[in-house]
Amino acid sequence: MADHPVVSREEWTAARKDLLEKEKRLTRLRDELSRERRALPWVKVEKTYVFEGPNGPETLADLFAGRSQLIIHHFMFSPDWEEGCVGCSFQSDHVEGALVHLENHDVSFVRVSRAPLAKLQSFKKRMGWGTKWVSSFGSPFNYDYHVSFPKDAPEGGEATYNYAPMTGGMEELPGLSVFVKDGAGDVFHTYSCFARGDEGAVGAYFYMDLTPKGRDETGPHRNLMDWVRHHDRYDEGFVDATSLYRTGKLVYESRP
Repeated sequence: MADHPVVSREEWTAARKDLLEKEKRLTRLRDELSRERRALPWVKVEKTYVFEGPNGPETLADLFAGRSQLIIHHFMFSPDWEEGCVGCSFQSDHVEGALVHLENHDVSFVRVSRAPLAKLQSFKKRMGWGTKWVSSFGSPFNYDYHVSFPKDAPEGGEATYNYAPMTGGMEELPGLSVFVKDGAGDVFHTYSCFARGDEGAVGAYFYMDLTPKGRDETGPHRNLMDWVRHHDRYDEGFVDATSLYRTGKLVYESRP
């Protein structure tokens, strides 16, 4: 930062106007991309997926809660873990304030994880979240939507993530899936995104990208695992050199 150019206000304004033209092009391109996303064909959901929620078993259709659109946050939380993924928690912190606006714009938002409901409820309470969270434990839902992978998969075997083959190593990965329900009650899958595809949900990155240091993710992972913690653990170290999250005797992979 000490070597950064320092210029007059006039020179700065000229440079800022040049950048503004690029920002406007990006905005228009993003609008066009959103139109193309909405124009994608749909796939009818033929399976009856059942989740365990705070009020008992619920189907995918039930999760719409009277609305016609549903966003599912595939939150990384294996049945063996005692805490949710750090990166997924980072994203979840951003959703809470948007929830009331989504629900009043015909959009329901629900988190789904494979961990048993009791673990989800305990972690939800600790983090102070209000968003609905259901367990897909015992359901093929996570596997069908390519965010969970069998532990006993053959070494070197291939799984599909982000629409491409992925060589083993991760039991859980993050993503967002979107569904719509028509007047007849039929449910359709309209969209899913994975990896950095859901990064737009993380408002903190927008603000960091405005600053001179940017995201400043310069550690060994070159991503959020270099610095993000659960919001109640910023005074604790938590990731080792192999990107394993460690808390007491628990060790699990949580790199998104």
